[in-house]
Amino acid sequence: MGILFFVLSAQAPLTGIAGASPLTVALGNGAGAPGAYLLVGIMITIFAVGFIAMSRHVKDAGAFYAYIGEGLGRPMGTGAAVLALWSYSTVQAAMYGLYGVTVSLLFDEYTSISVDWWVAAVVTMVAVMALGALHIEIGAKFLAVLVAAEMAILLAFALSVFFSGGGPEGMGLTDSFSPSAVLYGAPGVAIMFAVASMFGFESTAIYAEEAKDPERTVARATYVSVAVIAIFFAFVTWMLVSYYGASGVQGAAGKALESGDATTFLFAPVGDKLGAWTSDVLGFLLASSLLAGILAFHNALNRYLYSLAHHGSVPLGLSTVNRHGAPHVAGRVQTAVAAALVLPFAILSKDPVLTLFSWFSGVAVLALLGLYVLTSISVIVYFRRTGVDRRAWPTLVAPAVTVVLVTGALILVLLNFKTLIGGSGTTAAWLIATAPAAFIIGVAMSRGGRRPVGEPALESDLPD
Repeated sequence: MGILFFVLSAQAPLTGIAGASPLTVALGNGAGAPGAYLLVGIMITIFAVGFIAMSRHVKDAGAFYAYIGEGLGRPMGTGAAVLALWSYSTVQAAMYGLYGVTVSLLFDEYTSISVDWWVAAVVTMVAVMALGALHIEIGAKFLAVLVAAEMAILLAFALSVFFSGGGPEGMGLTDSFSPSAVLYGAPGVAIMFAVASMFGFESTAIYAEEAKDPERTVARATYVSVAVIAIFFAFVTWMLVSYYGASGVQGAAGKALESGDATTFLFAPVGDKLGAWTSDVLGFLLASSLLAGILAFHNALNRYLYSLAHHGSVPLGLSTVNRHGAPHVAGRVQTAVAAALVLPFAILSKDPVLTLFSWFSGVAVLALLGLYVLTSISVIVYFRRTGVDRRAWPTLVAPAVTVVLVTGALILVLLNFKTLIGGSGTTAAWLIATAPAAFIIGVAMSRGGRRPVGEPALESDLPD
């Protein structure tokens, strides 16, 4: 359960619903958004089969890049490490955008102080860096309270709509889950945000060394986290669509985005069903949900940089730890990267939700899908080469199916990326190019490494 709540905190359920659903519905496939979550949930579950099989033989804090390094060699592993760094860095920057807006709105509503969204983001970056340097992490019990609270309110709203027979057009089952509904409009945008909702599930493998009976624990935590988030997102989003009605939900999402406070798309219906008090609670829970996710990615990025420094792919100084045992230099570097990604949007006065949050969510998902493909291929190669596990389903069939499914999802996201970022083909091309560029840079960096990325002994090198 501890591992499960660590994973769910990174996935930030309330962030996914309140922050992403207006974009998913307005820019993506409208009423068909709930179906996208189920499709992606199935895809990730199949991917997890090979991922878990690999986790039983390769013990490493790097997960994705460690597995890729073991299966496809050191250059590919280091390329995957940099790609993972870029993926986590961009999704963290995206969360800072939504977090800044949320905190700014809370200040406007409850105090007489006006705080720009980017000020809230930068102050929090400094605080997160300080917490990381002190090696202070949010405990599983505290995360359990936050995650349970946000999921409870969302579930209460969804059940209220469900047991009242739906909204003005009924339940709208086929409007949300039929193939034509899922493929309506720009399905790649919906797929992209559905994949983003699964971010962080792979961290189950990181805790293998700390878990009791890791072979069973990691597998259970992985499957349960994927199933919970996919079913939860699909159900709550379905009830949100039903509340507005399939014919009116896309317009409602668009109006929320235009208003400057996209969270009203969710908060208003929840307040209508459960009472005005929920609007106050949800605002603070959204801020805490985003903060928990930001902290989770901060710690994950620190571990990646620390590991790369030990391999010699980046300066050794990044592996320096302070008296608290925390990789504080890595923390400073990745905080500087976060600032460099976020501040240009403030300087150019860009909408932090429609640009920073949506653009970098898209970039992060492109990088993540690339990691899924590479990991699945490496699973096949590793087990064919070593023969340590000859079962066909987890070591060959499931990874091969994953390659096909993820490649299809990647194509859909690419085809609809221009829609996601507001119609600029040039901007879309530049953003898309950053993912392969990060991988190529990583491959080039591998030449200077002292030992292969993905070496099993790496776990013992990590700070406590």
